[in-house]
Amino acid sequence: MISIVLPAFNEEENIAPATQALREVLTACGEEFELLFISDGSTDATYERILEQHRADKRVRGAEFSRNFGKEAAIFAGLENAAGDAVIVMDCDLQHPPAAIPEMIKKWKAGAEVVEGFKTSRGKESFFHRISAGLFYRVMSRLIHMDMNASSDFKLLDRKVVNALLELPERNTFFRALSFWVGFRTEKVYYEVQERRLGSSKWSTAKLMKYAVRNATSFSTLPLQAVTVMGWIFLAFSLVLGIQTLVNFLRGHSATGFTTVILLILIVGGFLMLSLGVIGHYVARIYEEVKGRPRFIIRDTTESENT
Repeated sequence: MISIVLPAFNEEENIAPATQALREVLTACGEEFELLFISDGSTDATYERILEQHRADKRVRGAEFSRNFGKEAAIFAGLENAAGDAVIVMDCDLQHPPAAIPEMIKKWKAGAEVVEGFKTSRGKESFFHRISAGLFYRVMSRLIHMDMNASSDFKLLDRKVVNALLELPERNTFFRALSFWVGFRTEKVYYEVQERRLGSSKWSTAKLMKYAVRNATSFSTLPLQAVTVMGWIFLAFSLVLGIQTLVNFLRGHSATGFTTVILLILIVGGFLMLSLGVIGHYVARIYEEVKGRPRFIIRDTTESENT
């Protein structure tokens, strides 16, 4: 059986179209399937639309969070509740095209354990969003030593891969990178990002920046190492400047350069504050992990209607 995990936040308009499109594709493939929608604390009628689809077709299942826990939590909630031999994660706004699913299943049946969806284009985006997204993925690729420039959350995972991901104890997760990290035999499927037909994107620039910083600090220690490198650079610079000052003093030259001193204080102070900020992010991640709170809290599931 194939499970399709679909995180949803305020996507009431897309639940029915996504259900219909996926049902047609999977039925044509001749596969047993279930559609698992996770309402991530939606404030609109998303969960009511999920319940309507469940009443019409028991292969449609769903769960609702007690509040908004974020897309990463919704993905892992779906993985925990999926019953399929393979699990496909995709967006419910159909920007991840259902037409790519048959090829994913074919590669899985041929022996692939992870089938990655890689974008051949990003669709229509604002210039700033395209530049910031490109910068984020280039940075993340360097941080985790994997090419993530065209990767996405659209992927098929074999049951053994799902189990491996669920065994990871951390609460600050980055699904897109963790699916690379766990390894296993991987194949690629290429697709073009489709235009969103209904509703609007829930990702603002501020949310994307917060998402980028959180994932960078939760998955890699390279920013901390960069602080150390920056410290060595400034130490070397200060030694050179100190020697120059001492030589000038011994040669009887008067000390000058008030502007230079002020600029140096401002630059060093700025880097110190930046370093403290990076360290603070890591302390925050440690604090969240030590508390041991669950990744999400489920308020209701479609199965409760059947009891």
